[in-house]
Amino acid sequence: MPTEERNPRCLFPRWSNHARKAVVVGVIAGTIFICVLAGAGLSPKATAVGYQPTQPVPFSHAVHAGKLGLDCRYCHTTVESAAFAALPATQTCMNCHTSILPGSEPLAPVRDSWQSGNPIEWVKVHNLPGYAYFNHAAHVTHGVSCVSCHGRIDRMDVVRQEQPLSMSWCLDCHREPEKHLRPKDQVTNLAWSPLDHPLARERGTTGLAEAQLLVGRAMKEQYQIRSVGYLTACSTCHR
Repeated sequence: MPTEERNPRCLFPRWSNHARKAVVVGVIAGTIFICVLAGAGLSPKATAVGYQPTQPVPFSHAVHAGKLGLDCRYCHTTVESAAFAALPATQTCMNCHTSILPGSEPLAPVRDSWQSGNPIEWVKVHNLPGYAYFNHAAHVTHGVSCVSCHGRIDRMDVVRQEQPLSMSWCLDCHREPEKHLRPKDQVTNLAWSPLDHPLARERGTTGLAEAQLLVGRAMKEQYQIRSVGYLTACSTCHR
């Protein structure tokens, strides 16, 4: 019988014999790369959790906000009215330190700034990328406490970053703001507990998480906060 001729157009090139091996190797290498990339991107080093730079003046929040009970707004004056929480001017420091520890060596940079008129070059701790918009006033005037983002800063001698400030972390709060909301007059009271709220006492709630949800849901309704739509829209943070 005559041998059937093969159509040359149906023949694969010889290199295609190795294509399967290349695909398998590519899938394995790609999986490893994605895992390494995700691990590196979510690590504390990438999110800067724990970042604690040395400041030009050894200012202790544990002493000022904790022991002395200074309100956050005394130094960060624009936190309720602007996107940026302003750093205190040297004048603010000297309001007290002209008479309290006026000759202290650690306060020498403050006195130099006061005499020269040059601002103290504080090192920024919480840095967001330029493409992310964050408004302090929009949060603190709607019941989100400083502690939600900055932690118990009233217990820190040296300020450190407590939260990752990542997109997923922000969205978790935007989807369920009731987990963080509190009465507006308690926003700068870092020691406040939802268990102290009248609603929790009336219900006899003893669990912290349960009390927070109870109070948070009431605050969410009172402040007319929408957790869907606007809060999770891309344009809210990326403008």
